[in-house]
Amino acid sequence: MTEFLKRTWAQIDLDAIQENFRTIESSLAPGAKSMAIVKADAYGHGAGYVARCLQAAGASWFGVSNLEEAMQIRNAGIVEPILILAYTPPAEAARLAAFSVTQAVLNLDYARRLDREAAKAGVQVRIHVKIDTGMTRIGLPYSRPAQDGQTIDDIEQISALPHLAAEGVFTHFASADEENDDGYTRRQFDAFMDALARLEARGITFSLRHCCNSAGIMRYPEMHLDLVRPGIILYGLSPAPWMKPLMPLCPAMELKTVVSMVKTVPAGTQVSYGRTYTAGRDTTLATVPIGYADGYPRLMSNRAYMLLEGKKVPVVGRVCMDQCMLDVSDVPDPREGMTVTVFGRDNGLELPVEEIAVLSDSINYETICLIGKRVPRIFLSGGHVIGKLNYIVPER
Repeated sequence: MTEFLKRTWAQIDLDAIQENFRTIESSLAPGAKSMAIVKADAYGHGAGYVARCLQAAGASWFGVSNLEEAMQIRNAGIVEPILILAYTPPAEAARLAAFSVTQAVLNLDYARRLDREAAKAGVQVRIHVKIDTGMTRIGLPYSRPAQDGQTIDDIEQISALPHLAAEGVFTHFASADEENDDGYTRRQFDAFMDALARLEARGITFSLRHCCNSAGIMRYPEMHLDLVRPGIILYGLSPAPWMKPLMPLCPAMELKTVVSMVKTVPAGTQVSYGRTYTAGRDTTLATVPIGYADGYPRLMSNRAYMLLEGKKVPVVGRVCMDQCMLDVSDVPDPREGMTVTVFGRDNGLELPVEEIAVLSDSINYETICLIGKRVPRIFLSGGHVIGKLNYIVPER
């Protein structure tokens, strides 16, 4: 179990994920529960291992993006309710019921087609109605209560469809992570609550109401309602840099590689594709087997650094598909096989993933999600390797 190919790998600390979950739970308003968002392979961390660890920690719901993700974690042993947050073809009604998966309903037409397919299959599908209060992505529009009254009529009709069980209703915040969103999140919440009040006046209620993503959880405890949907904060990262002080979190992922070759080149030597770097002195170069095919962006060329033996070592020359080069001249006795930290912790230093995100003109979400599938995930608990996930050569 502890053996793996030490080329390039992502270390996932499951204890950190559970500790982050406990921190989130301790911050919730009374009565609120957590729907752990494990879409996109648990933000690149490995959905099966992560979902099982969160189920053990007490997560009462799980959120995914599509039916295959729902089936993935069901097959991994998740018994708690699962909500698909986006589109599933109505023809999949039978599989939704078979896997006991709840489906987000996007509009009245979609609900009717899902109901018809459920009737054909002789099943009932549990649903959560999505209200679009200003994200403008999916859902029934209700950002302007005075003009969007048709949505209330549509939800009333959805709730009456015989082969759908409307157990929940939700919305999604567009700018809760903006330090100054000009009150937009508050207006979204007020519109959501206005819609619920109008529905309740017609005798339509839902057992589960939810709207808070990670940023909403951190900033708006009065909006926690029945469920919250933590995503990025489960993995120890903040939705935005300015929010980091709002909740103590521990990053769960570290990306590691190894030195594959060391050589000394004279001043004036040009390095890698395009010869974009010229050594200004006699330089010790270390090649490491990680490149843009592993999710390490080409934009890191001549801009980023990694950690080796507790020292920052710059990336020199262009990042290649499978490899890149480091200037390790200031590292005593660099050798083949030494572990290099691409992001994470090394001998008292920390290189946060956000530094790569900033250099990529991106965000931490994208950086971790783009770690390639040829990079195995190595799972730690209690400081020991307890599992591995190899997407290319799965264990039998």
